[in-house]
Amino acid sequence: MVENLARAALDSPEVHRLFANAALGIELLPAEPDPPLNMIAGEPELVRDPATNKCLARVKVRGQEVMRAAIDEADRAFKTWRDTLAEERRTVLRAWGAAIRRESFSLARIVSAEQGKPLSEAEAEIQYGVSFIDWFADEAIRICGQSPTPHKPMSVGWVSKQPVGITVAITPWNFPMAMIARKAAAALAAGCPVIVKPAPETPLSAYALYALAKAAGIPDGVFQVLHGDGEKFARIIAADSRVRAVSFTGSTAIGKILYAQSSATVKKLSMELGGHAPLIVFDDVDLDAAIDGCMSAKFATSGQDCLAANRIYIQRTVYDAFCDRFAKRVSALKVGHGLSPETNIGPMTKQAVADKCRSHIDDAVQRGARVLAGGSAEIRGKFVTPTVLCDVSDDMLIATQETFGPVAAILPFDEEEEVMRRANASDMGLAAYVFTADLNRAIRCSSALEYGMVAVNTPSFTGPPVPFGGWKESGLGREGSTYGIDEFLELKYVCVGALHSA
Repeated sequence: MVENLARAALDSPEVHRLFANAALGIELLPAEPDPPLNMIAGEPELVRDPATNKCLARVKVRGQEVMRAAIDEADRAFKTWRDTLAEERRTVLRAWGAAIRRESFSLARIVSAEQGKPLSEAEAEIQYGVSFIDWFADEAIRICGQSPTPHKPMSVGWVSKQPVGITVAITPWNFPMAMIARKAAAALAAGCPVIVKPAPETPLSAYALYALAKAAGIPDGVFQVLHGDGEKFARIIAADSRVRAVSFTGSTAIGKILYAQSSATVKKLSMELGGHAPLIVFDDVDLDAAIDGCMSAKFATSGQDCLAANRIYIQRTVYDAFCDRFAKRVSALKVGHGLSPETNIGPMTKQAVADKCRSHIDDAVQRGARVLAGGSAEIRGKFVTPTVLCDVSDDMLIATQETFGPVAAILPFDEEEEVMRRANASDMGLAAYVFTADLNRAIRCSSALEYGMVAVNTPSFTGPPVPFGGWKESGLGREGSTYGIDEFLELKYVCVGALHSA
């Protein structure tokens, strides 16, 4: 039965072995009956299958005193980890990556069960996440400074990079394993201990990674996971001067709060915040290829992706043809439980996401948009039927806010200069897409778009070598690439002058 898929996925010897450590505070629940939900801090909190709302596990909710104790433990571990040779840190990180690969079958099922995404996408997430561990394992031995030309007589100077200190990683529910791997691997490679605060909807993924980290030999206090009240944790984190860096992925609204709170102790912040990606299709491109790209850019992770194309601008000369073909493709997508093999679109992880999809669709229709596929009437609980809206205008909610669900908004445009202006008319600036066969236009548009990442003729562009991050209110800093490790390092300049002999 569909309602038992998630429980069945977790009810395996491999998954039970991952969570066998009682200190994790995890109890995988039997199929029946569903226990009552208890949200009191310090008591078990239930993790639920987003497709059925059935209980999957109890996970101990940690309080503020436990966060303080975790910071104390990280502080004790810092000096030893900082002074560990980079080659040794690389070896430990590689062992962690190898352990994740060995358990990828079980890890993907944990992700799909608690997050809801199709299993094939969960499997891809595991490989994506571990690729960052491999990347930063090797970056550990490439942390280099420089020796500038002396500017004082009889002196020599050098610039080194040193670990910033205790780092807190606050991770989202849409990529519950990959975002932990990307953040933690960079910090650990730099020599920083990491405390992970996972999203409340997806703690099992975080604890599974923790169990494998311990098995791989990451020392006590160097990598910790705490499941608890984010707002209460944030107050402890912000006030403690020993926490020197915070890496956050989530909404712009929460990011701004963390930004303000962290000012008291002037922490180093890296933030990957909201997106509102434009996808622009010019009439010189192969239309079917553009539709393929648009399908991937819009509906990966069931649309719950900060990179998802939120505003799809189609040049008017191919607008009708695109809308017709695209709507037919979208109508063929299968909605269902993420662990069902035929599913393309899983449930929304949070009810609020489904509700926002409904409000965006209804607002657009009331303002004159046409529904070519799906529609708000077909939203059932957390399941959102993939929807295509055409004739969307710039003043509609869906054109001004990030939807974060499987609703595609199509807007016509006429000229290049016009669409560049409209695409840039957002406080967000994470990612943008351009489809064109004209190389000169591709260069002009990629230069003009006010976004941290621009993909030309492809929906897929992220990976370990890529400096992932946005402009404007989409964030600060970068993750991945040779730049990503710098978020957890501080520069130190030393000047040595020669003493004159007597």
